[in-house]
Amino acid sequence: MRQITKAILPVAGFGTRFLPATKAQPKEMLPIVDKPAIQYIVEDAVSAGIKEIIFVTGRGKRAIEDHFDYSFELDKTLVEKNKLELVKEVRRIAELAKFSYVRQPLPLGDGHALACAAHLVYDEPVLVMFGDTLYDAKEGPASQILKTFAKYGDSVIGLSAVPRSEVSKFGVIDGAAVDERIYEIKRFIEKPLPSEAPSNLVAVGVYVLTPEVLSWLTTMRPGPSGELRLADAFQQMLAHDRPLYGQEFNGTWLDTGDKLGFIKATIQLGLKNKEIGPELKKFIKTLSL
Repeated sequence: MRQITKAILPVAGFGTRFLPATKAQPKEMLPIVDKPAIQYIVEDAVSAGIKEIIFVTGRGKRAIEDHFDYSFELDKTLVEKNKLELVKEVRRIAELAKFSYVRQPLPLGDGHALACAAHLVYDEPVLVMFGDTLYDAKEGPASQILKTFAKYGDSVIGLSAVPRSEVSKFGVIDGAAVDERIYEIKRFIEKPLPSEAPSNLVAVGVYVLTPEVLSWLTTMRPGPSGELRLADAFQQMLAHDRPLYGQEFNGTWLDTGDKLGFIKATIQLGLKNKEIGPELKKFIKTLSL
């Protein structure tokens, strides 16, 4: 089976939950400890063997391109100040992968964003990672889901268990376990009421998509909302009896899609940071909770 070497990272959203912080900068560039959130995701993809990262961007996302590019002026300044370790670190960012950028001209849904990049994937399966999903895990979600794809050869949805009260925020699966933490999906329901949800396993924004899914996305008509959703393509797959699998990830899901989740991620990863972890732990103990 052909190894997956490309990943699509849709980053065209406005980040309205973080306004006014995101008025002039992408939410994906907000820092968690000492790196922008999107860099954690890129590094996870690269550690799993991804060689090419395709960003689907929109207006106001130029900072992402600049971050993953060389900065001659910064490089020169750091060299002159003999900050050679920092030179090595900032150069490493540009060398993580081959980076490509595609614009999503209008916010017409996550499926539309992926369709905008389909021509760069051709007939290959592709890893998809949305910018809100970080994991604190020994093995990153990219490696976990690529192993599941290698075993089954069909599209895979990354999953996490959430409290029943929260399922209405996510796409929820109904499926049968076929291996440890792996499910063959029978239904995919977008944002059901807790009383109607078939499980508490939800999609977390990490996928492996076969060329068949991307083909559907490039030919499907938008739904009643006017948007083209990835969930619609999954429902098409299941309606045509096409196999679809789910991988419940090992590790702790750090959902950075809202303010509270972002702060939790900063604290959890900050406690593991060698530079600030010990002092942060001491500080937390002094708080009156």
